[in-house]
Amino acid sequence: MSTFRNPVGPQPTNVYWRRRLIVGLGVVAVIVVILLIVFAPRGGTPTASTTTKPPVSASETPGGDAVAACATGDLAVEAVTDRASYSADQLPMISVTITNTGTVPCEVDAGSDVQVYTITSGDETIWKSSDCQSEPESTTTELAAGESVESTPFEWDRTRSSTKTCDDESPSKVTAKGASYHVSVSVDGVKAAKTRQIILN
Repeated sequence: MSTFRNPVGPQPTNVYWRRRLIVGLGVVAVIVVILLIVFAPRGGTPTASTTTKPPVSASETPGGDAVAACATGDLAVEAVTDRASYSADQLPMISVTITNTGTVPCEVDAGSDVQVYTITSGDETIWKSSDCQSEPESTTTELAAGESVESTPFEWDRTRSSTKTCDDESPSKVTAKGASYHVSVSVDGVKAAKTRQIILN
């Protein structure tokens, strides 16, 4: 009678032990395969990757190349008004358009700290935005080739300006009744090629 601990047969005992060991390893392998099949992870919704790309800064193109400051010769500025003629109860709304006339993107300093509006009548300077300006702001804007940007319009209250009269509570009003005025503007030293004429009634 053969027992597990003392095998009996025509072969030496160690031969039977090796055979049992091989069979035992085969059984263990089968069990492992069955367990892997039973407990293998099931398919489901894949988790979206969270790879985050750094944002493109205002001074770089999508390709990573730095954007240079706009050359003076690649900028055109133009004074803008909401209309050409104003009735007695209307105040002119003034702004500026800046255009990149170059062939590549560039950055322009277009803040209120570098915008200067001047209103003249004949050879006389009537009003200047830099005379009594308070809290000017610096703003850098990137412009694509051929792109234009317009500043936020502001009201001209039809008064004269002077660095000596900034605290006056009742500044001097300008002449109306069909009087003609010209609005000119410069941005960071770049002047508009022409003025914008307005009529005050």
